[in-house]
Amino acid sequence: MTKTKKAEFRPDDFVVYPAHGVGRIMSIEEQEIAGMRLELFVINFEKDKMTLRVPTARASEIGMRSLSTPDIVTQALETLKGKARVKRAMWSRRAQEYEQKINSGDLLSIAEVVRDLHRADDQREQSYSERQLYEAALDRLTREVAAVSGTDEAGAQKRVGEVLLTRAA
Repeated sequence: MTKTKKAEFRPDDFVVYPAHGVGRIMSIEEQEIAGMRLELFVINFEKDKMTLRVPTARASEIGMRSLSTPDIVTQALETLKGKARVKRAMWSRRAQEYEQKINSGDLLSIAEVVRDLHRADDQREQSYSERQLYEAALDRLTREVAAVSGTDEAGAQKRVGEVLLTRAA
């Protein structure tokens, strides 16, 4: 099982960790933890200034995955063009659902959250918690779009912003 994971992820690969977004595998190392030898992916999340160690045997079980394909990124950007689907449930329930979608690591789910929480300039103001969820989803989306397309985050943010503006018009 460990051998297949090593083949799937290599040092310098970009990966998506569900709870933190896009990171880069710095190395694969062995450490002794609680008397057991474990092989670990060392993943660096540069923007968050964080390093995470993930056991290689549990990587896919945790939900760690490779970057999305350009087709999935295109689908996600198409999702942004759709009409916002806001359920009539209480905000606390909707906020939980949005949080789950963001932490799922699924790019299309994250795009749905961005679409649903995006506000055009002429619309009402967002609450603090709405804005926090929107910015978290937007950040995850732009980081993955940047990594897949090979551009910097500013370029990806501009691209996503343009898609959102076309929807608002």
